[in-house]
Amino acid sequence: MAFPKDFVWGVAASSYQIEGALAEDGRKPSVWDMFCARPGAIWMGHNAAVACDHWHRHKEDVALMKQLGMKAYRLSIAWPRVIPDGTGAVNAKALDFYSRLVDDLLAAGIEPWVTLFHWDFPYDLYCRGGWLNRDVAEWFAEYSAVVARRLGDRVTKWMTINEPECVSVLGHQIGIQAPGDKLAPNEVVRVMHHLLLSHGRSVQAVRANAKSKPSVGLVFAARIFMPATESAADIEAARTLAIPGKAEDLWANGWWMDPVLLGKYPESFVKHIAPPIEPGDMEIISQKTDFMGMNLYNGAYIRATANGPEEVPPPEGVALTSIHWPFTPEAYRWATRFAFERYKLPIYITEGGMGGLDCVSPDGQVRDPQRIAYLHRYFLELEKVIAEGVDVRGHFIWSIMDNFEWGEGYKHRCGIVFVDYQTQQRIPKDSAWWYKRISETNGRSLHE
Repeated sequence: MAFPKDFVWGVAASSYQIEGALAEDGRKPSVWDMFCARPGAIWMGHNAAVACDHWHRHKEDVALMKQLGMKAYRLSIAWPRVIPDGTGAVNAKALDFYSRLVDDLLAAGIEPWVTLFHWDFPYDLYCRGGWLNRDVAEWFAEYSAVVARRLGDRVTKWMTINEPECVSVLGHQIGIQAPGDKLAPNEVVRVMHHLLLSHGRSVQAVRANAKSKPSVGLVFAARIFMPATESAADIEAARTLAIPGKAEDLWANGWWMDPVLLGKYPESFVKHIAPPIEPGDMEIISQKTDFMGMNLYNGAYIRATANGPEEVPPPEGVALTSIHWPFTPEAYRWATRFAFERYKLPIYITEGGMGGLDCVSPDGQVRDPQRIAYLHRYFLELEKVIAEGVDVRGHFIWSIMDNFEWGEGYKHRCGIVFVDYQTQQRIPKDSAWWYKRISETNGRSLHE
């Protein structure tokens, strides 16, 4: 079998999407609280005030993860809980909560993988310039040090920032996610550069303050391009678009992966828009990381033509998720292959899964065969790329439970556990039991 014996089969969630209790125990608003209050910003006017009530139900949720055989849980810490003003006074109640959560996970045999920032940026810091303010790198380092000092005796797996591409492009250029700004490209590049500086300073802070030796990485929302055929020409065309990509595309992998993992922006990118680089910045940004996290869902098929790479539309009738994203299982194979070829770092797929329109059947169960079919096809591609020598060491399903899906509110259900938001009842879906079997057999049951 291709999957190594220590392959990590995990699940993931984020603080803002499941915790609720937004005005309790000292927490102050984040930019997402501000964004949710904006008329028309969130589908049906939904908000995360209660979400999955994880703040009050974390013991129940950990017990359920144990029942489902989970060995790893990727969680995130809420910056506006830990340091409500963003800097300065630390909220002991918040640190106590996350410390109890870590203890409960470890007692259940579940390894905590901690993400320090999953989009819930303190609103008070946004009012001081947010990611446009170069001081944000020091603010984030201060917060990272606080968390690492408290949890770093037990937590060894750390991720600094989740999907900085989304924060920059969706939050500051297009404006469809918090904070909802629509900045000029040169301003967006400033946001990008400061996010990467913050990552580097966070890596330093975690390493300096964690008592147990930490393994640290950044989670990329990678642009995914796949060859339309196995021809050498199509593979090279997809590779060129995948990394580095096009400079005018501020989501291009070259803007993000190269500075973090190679210590420099691609030359053509800098000629297009020059980031506000100061002496020493690139050394901070390119702090050695132990792995790269990749959140992978769907990609574009590319073929070579005389005029350069050309996107091929997915075939008619392709299976779609509820978000209308096509099933493209080859995304796992080619995204990880191209990244590993260039950067030679171990890879964890830190998010993978699909949104559905799941409901409770008359027998009280939740049948989600489409999700099982999706994951099965993607895992076969993952098995294939590992057999080809690409060092992929783990996979985390998004998500452990249905939750607040940002601008989409509660429209889509992405969990392997169904949540009744009115009663807060949790019901494991068929996919949860299927995934338990995958984890128990380390993927062998894919072939049963």
